[in-house]
Amino acid sequence: MIDVVLASRSPRRTALLTMIGLVHRTVPSKVEELMHPFADPMEEVLRLAREKGEDVFRSYPHALVLAFDTIVVVQGTVLGKPKDADDAREMLRRLSGTWHTVMTGVALFRKGYVTQLDVVTTQVKFAELSDRLIEQYIKTGEPFDKAGAYGIQGKGALLVERLEGDYYNVVGLPLHRTVQLLEQMGISVWG
Repeated sequence: MIDVVLASRSPRRTALLTMIGLVHRTVPSKVEELMHPFADPMEEVLRLAREKGEDVFRSYPHALVLAFDTIVVVQGTVLGKPKDADDAREMLRRLSGTWHTVMTGVALFRKGYVTQLDVVTTQVKFAELSDRLIEQYIKTGEPFDKAGAYGIQGKGALLVERLEGDYYNVVGLPLHRTVQLLEQMGISVWG
């Protein structure tokens, strides 16, 4: 049985891999999540996923390593994880009443196989958010470790009006595409 390593500390990603029956362990990469300000967001999210995966794969060359990076892009601006409540407040105001794109870079590494790389995008429409609602949501603590300052798998779901694409991509791990890429690397989650 192959050793599967998730190059992330995200409890949401771990839960999703567990949900589909992929036994794994987590080894967060040491790659700093810095985006180049004038680079194409799709290229950047893929670069970060690839670098995270490469970092962990160097230490676990006989494992299957899965790495991801998720960003939110609204009106051409990349929103990462908020630094504090003021940053979260600004992000949520910016998302209020608008469509935005959630992008997740996916990078899978396994010795003897071609590295699998892809970017999955999902369109999300936020409802109009009052200042009161934004403050209530910030008090939940959810915004602080999530790109775009919200988590769709929690109370952040109450902020979303519509979604087009992969729901799990918004959570941070596009399950359908990841399983397709796993199969190209000789791994089936079906047993």
